[in-house]
Amino acid sequence: MDNEEFEKKYVHLRMLKSIQQYLKADTEADAAVYPLRIPGDLLYQLVNLHGPEEADRIIHRILKTGLRAWSDKLYEEEFGSQRNLENFIDLMKKRIK
Repeated sequence: MDNEEFEKKYVHLRMLKSIQQYLKADTEADAAVYPLRIPGDLLYQLVNLHGPEEADRIIHRILKTGLRAWSDKLYEEEFGSQRNLENFIDLMKKRIK
């Protein structure tokens, strides 16, 4: 594995770890990026039906669902299996030493 491929896998592993920690946490997000683009009518109807706080919680659940799906796809594309992931982690440890 060349250095460029190693760096790419390392960045993806860090992203996956961050998403994993975020999804496990019961607390609200520790960071926010605006503007979050969502269909305008969806937001309008959610706020009308449930109020702004519940609309925020629903949008947050939608985001978490999307993060799960996206991280699963990224994991599959980058590592493909638990064994490949473990091999990469072993390689990382060797490079650190």
